[in-house]
Amino acid sequence: MIRSLYNSSREFRFLDIKPTQDKSETKPKITVLVLGETARAKNFSLNGYGPSTNAYTASTDIVSFSNFTSCGTATAVSVPCMFSRLNKENYDKHIADSQQNVLDLINLSGVDVMWIDNNNGGCKGVCKRVKTIEIDVDQTDPLCDGEYCFDQKLLEPLEQKIKNLKADNTLIVLHMIGSHGPTYFKRYPKIHRKFVPDCQRSDIQNCSTAELINTYDNTILYTDFVLKKIIERLENISITGNFNSSLLFISDHGESLGENGFFLHGFPYLFAPKEQTHIPMLYWQNAKNTQFNLACIRNKATLNLSHDNFFDTLLGITEVNTSAYDPEKDILNSCNKNT
Repeated sequence: MIRSLYNSSREFRFLDIKPTQDKSETKPKITVLVLGETARAKNFSLNGYGPSTNAYTASTDIVSFSNFTSCGTATAVSVPCMFSRLNKENYDKHIADSQQNVLDLINLSGVDVMWIDNNNGGCKGVCKRVKTIEIDVDQTDPLCDGEYCFDQKLLEPLEQKIKNLKADNTLIVLHMIGSHGPTYFKRYPKIHRKFVPDCQRSDIQNCSTAELINTYDNTILYTDFVLKKIIERLENISITGNFNSSLLFISDHGESLGENGFFLHGFPYLFAPKEQTHIPMLYWQNAKNTQFNLACIRNKATLNLSHDNFFDTLLGITEVNTSAYDPEKDILNSCNKNT
């Protein structure tokens, strides 16, 4: 029965059949997790990079964790790995596929979970047991071209979800197309071409280094624009609806942009350059958030962290109580005002 239900040759393993919510506040809460694509930490001005690639969120109280590394160098590895209880060192795709992931536990606890996807690679199986919306790339819309949609399209279903909240604890996952190459120039509208000249072609090795970097930086700046729009909406609902709201942005892996002759990503991890494994993680919460101490969080911004911390940190943010939770790996646990 279980094998048939989950279409697996392995017996499906339940890490916890009765996770619960451990909300200590009466305020309703909404968490938006933005799963980035191919964003590398090196090109984030929040981490000290020269060009202002975070010009939009720089004016917010966002925290950038500057020493964060990925589980893999490709989406097919990193995404199922980061959402699984397994760590990078013991990750096995077949084991991860045949047991509950962090979304399963959060959903089973009663949190209203929704995955909204704008990445044509999909969720790699991690969202198959939660409500899912896929952005229609074929729609007649200036933000879509029949193959891809710009990440602004994620804001529309996000807004609809926020207007129709049915629970007092909600998690919305937005999966971006982000900075996916090699057609970086297709990841941002022309109005967001701040860094020029850029590389308006897919054979990126035939562009100059400056053009290639400018194009990639435009993708990061556009991602930052979308993040700022999400923050503005969350701040608004926090005021009008007295919510605790937060945003967590994390990339799946990084990218090589010609350093030492390397391009794109997907190299074997042992030999992968830092550009493919050093990724950004950003955290924001509304000004009157009663869950976490922001000054405490800022003190953790330079710690050496990784996707191994993601599972427990997301459980902590959503306040899910489960036997699968490891407080030692939860980045924000010691900053929780209620513990």
